[in-house]
Formats: sequence, structure tokens, C-alpha cells
Amino acid sequence: MRMMSRRSISNLRAGLALCLALPLCAKPLTAQSASTRAATTEAVTTISLDEAIRRAEANESGFASASAESRASQLDRSIARAGLLPSASFHNQYLFTQGNGSGDRIGQTANAPAPRFIANNAVHEYASQGVVNETVGLQQFSAVSLADANAAKAAAEMEIARRGLVSAVVTLYYGLISAETKLTALQGAADEANHFVTLTQQRQEARESAHADVVKAQLQQQQRTRDLADAQVSATRARLELGVLLFPDPRTAFKTEATAVPVLPDRSDIEADAAKNNAELKSALASLHASQAEVTSARAAYLPDLGLNFTYGVDAPQFAAKGPDGARNLGYSASATLDIPLWDWLATQHKVKQSEIRRDAAKVALSAAQRRLIANLAEFYDEAAAARDQLASLDQSIMTAQESLRLTRLRYTGGEGTVFEVVDAQNTLLSAEAARADGAVRYQVALANLQTLTGRF
Repeated sequence: MRMMSRRSISNLRAGLALCLALPLCAKPLTAQSASTRAATTEAVTTISLDEAIRRAEANESGFASASAESRASQLDRSIARAGLLPSASFHNQYLFTQGNGSGDRIGQTANAPAPRFIANNAVHEYASQGVVNETVGLQQFSAVSLADANAAKAAAEMEIARRGLVSAVVTLYYGLISAETKLTALQGAADEANHFVTLTQQRQEARESAHADVVKAQLQQQQRTRDLADAQVSATRARLELGVLLFPDPRTAFKTEATAVPVLPDRSDIEADAAKNNAELKSALASLHASQAEVTSARAAYLPDLGLNFTYGVDAPQFAAKGPDGARNLGYSASATLDIPLWDWLATQHKVKQSEIRRDAAKVALSAAQRRLIANLAEFYDEAAAARDQLASLDQSIMTAQESLRLTRLRYTGGEGTVFEVVDAQNTLLSAEAARADGAVRYQVALANLQTLTGRF
């Protein structure tokens, strides 16, 4: 009677475990809940990597600042070039001066009152003139060279920011895929632990194993429950971190898109692209050009500037083209001014020295950027190649671990294996799946780091 009771309990537990594993035993969905789930599924947006990069470029503040600085530098170029061209203005002025009480030929009428101030021409004076000014000097030309170099540097800095943002998006994107893959693996591991607890209990009730096997299986089950909760938190964190760059509300639901593993280009192609398209190298070279332009601009202060002026209009006691006696008030004047610098208490000499110091530092920075590029190319390419080569091995490890777990469970069910062997096989499979997820991220990140040097996106 006791034996029949134990078998009934064992069969009942096995039936419950089977029912929980089968979807048919779950509570049937009503029409309302099914439609709600369908609507929720349709609302979830699938974001590809290219779409994620596009959204991040529109939302990330650092890239927006670099882009704004680049556009502003382009306008600085236009401003500097405008400084080479003549400027025109329309000057209008009315002067009233107290008279001194005497009459003379000031202006165009006899016995007109003379102004009290000798610097003024008449008691009433009207000026309405078009004025054209032009300054010719080396400083104006060096300002254009400096603006061009700064614009090139700002464009390179924007490209550096863009590539860095793309690398960050790639890391977060595949980090989320990895976190979700690990979560799926841990869900499978938790199910496996639950089934194994049921198996050990059944074997204990059939007096085929000791209670220690149940305890060991329960410890594994409890650990898998904790691991699953941690994996859920990690996946949520990875989703929020990526959502910050993609959506106004980081909590927006979205799905990632599975992509094929990209091919690693040949080393020679990578080196050729890096030599032509490396943003850090372009920025360092533009900084050197800017520092050289600053040296030229500082030295230009030793040279004279030529100022040209042409004025046409009215400067008379009447605001009219002709005076009361018919004399023409309209006229023009022209002037040329040459300012020769003589002494400024060594200020120009010190400015030249400052610019030369910055130019020498820019040369060192350019040389350092070239050396760093060579080192990073070798480092990032070797990292990407190693990660690519390990992907096939990691896939093989998963298949081997799955087969090992299957055989170990069979041996334990047949009474030939131990509970420790099953737990070890479970841990090995979980480690292999986690390593495969980390390996995929490692390859994608290494490739993204390599692409920041070449611009291949």
C-alpha cells in the first residue's frame, strides 16, 4: 500500500511537470487578451543597427555640439573671406553748431552765420554719403588661411565625434543582443534546473538515488533563479542605455534586428583607408595648419596696412543736391592711408613667439597621432581577427556542451552518473552560451573600433 502511494505521488508530480512544460495546459487566451497582445506586438518597433545610428546622431548632445561647431566654423571661413573685400555703408548725419554771431562766406550763401567751433564747417551741416572702405594687408590673408584650417579641424572633430558615437551605438546595440541572449540561455538553464529537481525527486521516491541528489539539484535551481533575476536586470539596463540614444522616452519598447556577422576586410585595405580617412590624423594636420597660419598672422603685424577710402554724397549746409546759389553739393573724396608699425613694446614679438610655441606643439601632436594610428591599426585588427576566429570555436563548444549534458542526463537517469556530473554539465553549457554571446559582442566591438580609424561604416 505504501509503495502504491509513492508511485501515485511520483506519477502525479511527473504529470504536473509535463503539464507545466506544455503550452496546451496553460490558461486559454480570451479574444480580448489575444487582441491586446497582438496590438502590443504591433506597437513594438524593430530597430536595425543603421536606424539606431541615425537616431543616435539626431539625439546625442556631444555629436550635436561637434556638428554645430563645424557649421559655425564654415561660416567663419565666409566671414574671413569677406574681410578681403571692400565694405560699403551709407552714412547720414546732421550737425548743429552754435553760431559765433559773425557773418562770412561759410557755406554757399553770403553773410551766413559762422559756427562757434572751428572744427565744424557751418551752423547747420548735413552729411549723406556712400562710403567704401578697403584695407589691404597680410593679416587679412592669413585670417582666411586660419579660418580654413579651423574649419577643417572642426570638420575632423565632428567626424571623430560621429565615429565615436557609432562605435558606442554598436557596443550598446550588440551588448543588448548579448544580454538578451544570456537571458534566454539562463531561462533555459532555469528550466533545466527545474526539470532536474523533478528528476532527482522521482529517483529518490523510487529509491534509486539519495536525498543528497535532491539537495544538490535544489541548490542549482536556487542559483539559477538568482542568475535569471540578475540577467533580467542586466537586459533591462542595456535596453535603457541604448534607449537613451534612440528615443525621447528611454522606456520605449523596441526590438533589435538580427544581422549577419560582418566580414573582416584585408589588412592592406584597412591600412589604405586609415591613411586616407583617419579623422584623428586629419584633425592633427588641420591643427598644424592653423598654428602655422597663426604664426603668419602674428608676423604680419610687422608689416604696414594700406587703407583705401572713397566717399560720394552730400556734406553741405543744405540737405539738397544744389545750394541756394545753384552750386552742386554732390561730390566725392578719396583717400589712401599707409600705417607703418614702429614700436609696440615688443607685443608683436611676443605674439610671434607664442604662435611659434603652439606650432611646435602641433608638430609633436601630429607625430604622436601618426604613431598612435599605426599602433591602433595593429592592435584593433589583431583583436578583430582573433574574435572572428573564435566564433566558430564558440559555436562548436555550445554543441559539444549540449551533447555532453544530454549524455550525462541519460547516464544519471540510468543510474550510471552522479548528480555532480549533471550539474557540471549544466554549468558548462551555460558558460559556453555566455561565452558565445560575449564573443559576438567582442567581434562587433573590435570591428567598430577598427572602423573608427578608417570610416568604414
